[in-house]
Amino acid sequence: MKLRDLIERTSLKAAGRRIGLDIQVVDGQLRTRALDPDDPRYSTDFVLPSMRMVEACRARDLSAFQPFIEAGLLTEAQMQHAAKRYHLGQTRSGLPMYWMIDEMLDPQDAHIAGDRWLSTLLRQREPLLRGWHPTHCLYGLHLLLEEHVPQRPVAIVESEQSATVLSELFPETLWMAYATPEHLDIERFAPLAGRTVTFYPRTDPGMSHFLLCEELAADLRRRYAIACSVDSTLEEHATEEQRDRCIDLVGMMMEAPEKPRSPLKGSGEAPEPPKGERRE
Repeated sequence: MKLRDLIERTSLKAAGRRIGLDIQVVDGQLRTRALDPDDPRYSTDFVLPSMRMVEACRARDLSAFQPFIEAGLLTEAQMQHAAKRYHLGQTRSGLPMYWMIDEMLDPQDAHIAGDRWLSTLLRQREPLLRGWHPTHCLYGLHLLLEEHVPQRPVAIVESEQSATVLSELFPETLWMAYATPEHLDIERFAPLAGRTVTFYPRTDPGMSHFLLCEELAADLRRRYAIACSVDSTLEEHATEEQRDRCIDLVGMMMEAPEKPRSPLKGSGEAPEPPKGERRE
């Protein structure tokens, strides 16, 4: 039986909780241990991130992505498809929720537009959860479960919104996001061991973000045998004004004077991920 079949309706972690087991993936291996009954994560008195919660929070509209549709970067059908793949959510007030769902289809947390986290809101609501600290994963990591992706490369950006848009422009690639520079630690990328990975960092006046990604890429090549590189397109083509605004790949596409689908080509052909990678 395929792993995807086992977790089509729930996650392995959720299934384990129902029978008293904590199930984890460590170095690509399934590890189990008895649940700690005092751990608030496993108490039925609290509603913690789960696929049931993900489904309940499905986005009611995609207004946050309307500028990309109006600019011709995406069609309505493409946006609907991306929303389904990434399980896009929405708060009661209408803010987008970007779920971090791991390679076992277990939701870790949700990043809410405006730089808030669902886990923070839950801890504020339930005093007994204040000692709970969720483990974050890459946004889009659950896409590794798709049956047709064994050899597809992975591309990583910072913004979850950008990863969602780019997934439709470049469907031959799995697009993920790390959400915040604090997530650029080497352990977070362990599930990508053995794959081909390219970082597309946003630009900034001092190239600090680009250099941070290059340093991490070198560590990933050594530790996890990841064929990792950093794309330099933005560093080569961004204007000083764009650097001051810390523009990313989607931002450059939106501001391109010609076809918005590609800042580097004037043709109407389907674009390919920009080249210009720097390697050690």
